[in-house]
Amino acid sequence: MLYGHQTWVFPAKPTVLSAATVVGPFEARGPLAEEFDIIHGDLWLGQDSYEKAEKKMMEEACEIAVQKAGLQKQDIQFFLGGDLLNQIISSSFAARTLAVPYLGLFGACSTSMEGLALASLLIDSHSAQYVLCGTASHNTAVEKQFRYPTEYGSQKPPTAQWTVTGAGAALLGPDGQGPKVTAATIGRVVDMGLSDPFNMGAAMAPAAVDTITAHFRDLRIAPDEYDLIATGDLGRVGHEIAKDLLTKHDLSIPEKIFTDCGLLIYSQDQPVMAGGSGCGCSAVVTYGHIFNQMKKGKFKKVLIIATGALLSPLSYQQKESIPCIAHAVSLEYDS
Repeated sequence: MLYGHQTWVFPAKPTVLSAATVVGPFEARGPLAEEFDIIHGDLWLGQDSYEKAEKKMMEEACEIAVQKAGLQKQDIQFFLGGDLLNQIISSSFAARTLAVPYLGLFGACSTSMEGLALASLLIDSHSAQYVLCGTASHNTAVEKQFRYPTEYGSQKPPTAQWTVTGAGAALLGPDGQGPKVTAATIGRVVDMGLSDPFNMGAAMAPAAVDTITAHFRDLRIAPDEYDLIATGDLGRVGHEIAKDLLTKHDLSIPEKIFTDCGLLIYSQDQPVMAGGSGCGCSAVVTYGHIFNQMKKGKFKKVLIIATGALLSPLSYQQKESIPCIAHAVSLEYDS
């Protein structure tokens, strides 16, 4: 059901029956290490390329989510997946392994909540009973595609962010135990003319603010409706910009409930510049840490706003600016 201009409200409240997270060794050194299902000791995962390693992470996350829900792959009607690599190959090849009807998505780092929103819409509209959604990113695969191979040893500015090596998947059904998806606000493309691929937080912050303000405007609610409001991967730079922009929009979110997944996943002593980023960032933090906190009773209602920069190596070479987007999903959990 459409509320306002860009928000879906789901009367049936689809349930996240299970979720799974897989991360690499660097993420294991962060404060959320105990929240993940699988931690790999190296970036290769026994594969002969980083791209194949990313595909394997996606496959593992999907398989664990299905197992946790006590289902079989043949029970799932659709798999919604996306990633950062050219032609979303990690998701497509994982779908080949799953052998489940597949819809490929590209929302850059906003893909986690884009998939969760669309999966909820399919279930709420009775177009499916069980839907699996997932996303992944791999630090060295993404660096090689969008910036410089790690062997090059290029120095990054303090505004740059560290791409998370991780995959997250969620399996949704019409009812059951788990967080309920109550609403989703679909973002608009916002482009403020920034073109620096080493300052993604600044580029994405206006899109995050646009979606956040739309969510509260459409639903006619205030930020204090939520116990936690978390953006996807703005990092330190983007998070500060977002707070300033929200104040200018007369929407003040209390600091104690407003955070960013890119700030949560790594510790302050890890050399991640401005924080974490990548498709896997909001996915593993939400499906791991935040879901666990909801199940423990710390959070009853949360809003996750995954942010994405819709650039490519081709657009950068053509000196294009960086169009950005953010999608928000509202989740509730009653213990």
